[in-house]
Amino acid sequence: MNWSFRIAEVAGIPIRVHVTFFLILLLGAYQWGNMTGTLNGAVFGLALMILLFVCVTLHELGHSLVARAFGIPVREITLLPLGGVAQITKNPEKPLHELLIAIAGPLVNVVIAIVLLAALGFAAAPQLLSGQGLLPAELDNTPSLTTALLWLLSANVSLVLFNLIPAFPLDGGRVLRALIAMFTGYSRATRIASAVGQFIAIILGIYGVLNGHILLTLVAVFVFFGAGQETAEAEAKTVLTTLRVGDAYNKHALTLTVGDRVSRVVDYILTSYQPDFAVLQGRNPIGIVTRNDVLAALATHTGDTFVTEIMQRDFLKVESSKSLDEVRRAMGENTSRIAAVYDGANYLGLVSLEDVAEAFAVQTFVQRQKQMRQAGAGA
Repeated sequence: MNWSFRIAEVAGIPIRVHVTFFLILLLGAYQWGNMTGTLNGAVFGLALMILLFVCVTLHELGHSLVARAFGIPVREITLLPLGGVAQITKNPEKPLHELLIAIAGPLVNVVIAIVLLAALGFAAAPQLLSGQGLLPAELDNTPSLTTALLWLLSANVSLVLFNLIPAFPLDGGRVLRALIAMFTGYSRATRIASAVGQFIAIILGIYGVLNGHILLTLVAVFVFFGAGQETAEAEAKTVLTTLRVGDAYNKHALTLTVGDRVSRVVDYILTSYQPDFAVLQGRNPIGIVTRNDVLAALATHTGDTFVTEIMQRDFLKVESSKSLDEVRRAMGENTSRIAAVYDGANYLGLVSLEDVAEAFAVQTFVQRQKQMRQAGAGA
């Protein structure tokens, strides 16, 4: 089930909202409604949350537009209760590019804060001239333009400070990795930045638990596992770069022809471990049928349908000389879990994300055994 839906598109980048996002809107309405005891207060709180997430969207657009300027595709931006996520399909190859992409988001919030500060000066000018000060005591919980500007100013400053914490998956963690990677390798830079991030997460977690800050504790857990995930991703990149897709595709795969029906695929699925099948016309594939395609056909069709009626006609094509890391990135950019492997114009077979994961697991164990043998020989 897709838990998010599209609300807009900016510069060709879809903006999507997760269904749980509405929880934060309700929270804002509840808090301000409870403080003021009025319906107007609840509406004011709802409006503040919407404006806050406009700022969050602009933050993510900052990352996204700079990434696209460096030729890195951006799939979409998704808004969640705890913030936004720009789905950038791959990490930049150059440390400077990663630094600029990472810093672009917080810089957007700095610009927003400057604009809000200027607007706040105009809005509060009458109060300042009358000697009341920027925020009179009676205005603290009173819905007004000045209150909204102050609240949003504080929120944007907080976004900058929070995102620049040097811990993955926050922007500060990527800035730290980019700076370290300018003097050392990408993998080593990731390990160092991840270790720093996890240390910070442990400190934040301990502080949150001891002081009863549940939200801070949850953020610490999020940061700790996010840093670990970045390390795993870097290790996968290192291993998969050494393997070609021509060494990992299924060389003995079962195939289908244009005259085959769904019953043939069902028989193949039941009697083999193969989940994906190329539909060939002669020696060339014209489509791909997956296990999910077959299950959908069985659920919606009463007859024995031809495979050509359920196959996916548009599919990713990759060269056998490409590394598995390049193929994995191509799958991410095309939102595909399977690709057809070619040697020039000659079709060889299919490779899936599951094949890539299995190759990574096997190669990791092979490298560990090699390191153990070398360590034993050295001893």
